[in-house]
Amino acid sequence: MASTTPHHADRAPVLDARALNRATLARQLLLERTGRSAGDAVAHLVGLQAQNVKPPYYQLQARLLGFRAAELAGAMESREVVRMVTMRSTIHTHTAADALALRSLVQPARDREIGNFRKGLVGVDLERLADVARARVESAPRTMGELRTELLAEWPDADPASLAVAARCKLPLVQVTPRGVWGRSGQVRLTTLENWLGDRADAPAPPAVDEVVLRYLGAFGPASVKDMQVWAGLTRLREAFERLRPELLVFRDENGVELFDLPDAPRPDAGTPAPPRFLPEFDNLLLSHADRTRVVPAALKGRTWKGNQAYRTLLVDGFLAGVWKATGDGLTVELFDEVTGAQRRAIVEEGESLLRWMAEEGAGGEGTDGEGTGGEGADGVRFGALAG
Repeated sequence: MASTTPHHADRAPVLDARALNRATLARQLLLERTGRSAGDAVAHLVGLQAQNVKPPYYQLQARLLGFRAAELAGAMESREVVRMVTMRSTIHTHTAADALALRSLVQPARDREIGNFRKGLVGVDLERLADVARARVESAPRTMGELRTELLAEWPDADPASLAVAARCKLPLVQVTPRGVWGRSGQVRLTTLENWLGDRADAPAPPAVDEVVLRYLGAFGPASVKDMQVWAGLTRLREAFERLRPELLVFRDENGVELFDLPDAPRPDAGTPAPPRFLPEFDNLLLSHADRTRVVPAALKGRTWKGNQAYRTLLVDGFLAGVWKATGDGLTVELFDEVTGAQRRAIVEEGESLLRWMAEEGAGGEGTDGEGTGGEGADGVRFGALAG
């Protein structure tokens, strides 16, 4: 483990890809499962990307001992966790407290996003639009289609889609349940975060950027300034890192990029075993660094996507090694390269454990925020190319 004394960049030790991999996996609870609660894990990871309905459940299954889908589903129904747009203009599952705090942090990015739709918003007073949209969604949750229609009645010459995007950017809109609850289904309906949380919505003071930097490093470090900017979808974070420099460890990667880290954060030996892990599409592990080679070997860049469809991913020895899908009769695993016999047996063991979990939990609620996916079964793990 590296020194725990803060030091300067000119003396910064180098961390290679394996060292960064093991450190990141340890922060991500992927070296070994933990007994944390679902809520604690969601907070520690600073949210779970949730473009699709089921991935947050799979993310926790890969990280927590004895995780049951009902734990996260119950937290959603009790409004302890919520689904809303935050980092990178994508849907995340957050604790209620983080949703309140992080939305204010990323608001500048949402304001810039509106600029991309300015041609469709000529003559639209954005503050009035926010007031009108708030009144509509707080009177009753609305679908985006319903909200578009109602805003278009106020601004008939504007572009309907641009009106809806502007409302989403101006307001902290949360997806109300049953959307996102395991075993249930429902359209995406939106209200404001404050309205959804009610008495618990006493907004905390916006978090100091420094505090969020420290939390990001705790979940994704060691990391560069650019890494965090990619994760948050923000720019101009260098000043916060510089303020914190005296409290942080400083490293460099093999390309000379400066990396920052918390002195007491885990940095396991690069030779620490990393068991196979089946991750869902859009896992933040693969999306939260500018340089993703700590998890995705350069030769495999782009292999987790086909068009605009993200594959579910398999880690072997801590790195991306394949993709997988669930079908009616088990799991199909497509490996990108040869693995050892021991690794293949470990993949099968982990896959069978996942299948047992899926069978116990049931397949309910499968789907995305725009399209459905197939069913899931529990008959075995097989290796071969994924169809489609």
